[in-house]
Amino acid sequence: MPHELNGRLALVTGATGGIGSAIARTLADSGARVALAHFATPAQAHALAQQITSRQGTADTFEADLRSPTAPAELYDRVHERMGSPDILVTAAGDYPRTPHADLTRQRWEECLSLNLTVHHLLAQVAAPAMATRGHGRIVTVGSVLAATGRHGLADYIAAKAGLEGLTRALARELGTHAVTVNCVAPGSIRGPAENRVVPDPKAMEKRQLARQCLQRRGQPEDVAAAVEFLASDEAGFITGQTLRVDGGWVLG
Repeated sequence: MPHELNGRLALVTGATGGIGSAIARTLADSGARVALAHFATPAQAHALAQQITSRQGTADTFEADLRSPTAPAELYDRVHERMGSPDILVTAAGDYPRTPHADLTRQRWEECLSLNLTVHHLLAQVAAPAMATRGHGRIVTVGSVLAATGRHGLADYIAAKAGLEGLTRALARELGTHAVTVNCVAPGSIRGPAENRVVPDPKAMEKRQLARQCLQRRGQPEDVAAAVEFLASDEAGFITGQTLRVDGGWVLG
């Protein structure tokens, strides 16, 4: 049975990505109204909103380039004006660069940390005050299991995702007295539509990945969405400051 979100408003960034769109659909199916934040993908955002409304849900789209320092606050203001104050914030937008550490410029490093860490902080900073005033709120950041495993060519990305887990714990401490929970969902290897285009040998990659996991199937975006849905629900009201790995048992403990 889905968790009942009772018409609460969820702001989901990265909403047109594979994981982000699954999160948006799942929250809408559970009764949340959904603000779909995306960057330069209006057709996909519109199609997702139509899909949600066709299933008796409520959704609206908001284009935002979160690389701009003022964009998180501007996005929040537009959502507030059109739909109200979000009860749930899911920060799923991010970047996945592949640059060897020896070739990593300072500019590239700072760009990656900005989108994969700083933007999450800025969005939480603008959303948290209204949640605290209401005495209820859910913030779910989307990290990565790579923060615990490491990988070649992703030093900037992994540093940002490890920082995101630390930010999640810090915000849980600060916002807990207001009954606002803050948790991180860390996906493992999630099957996505772009995989066959960017991986030279997808079958060999999948074989290697399954050897790392306890569960012998690939993760799906809906697996991540189910974890986010739970953490956004009232049933998770006594869970905060945690990182929930959705990785098929890749990392244990």
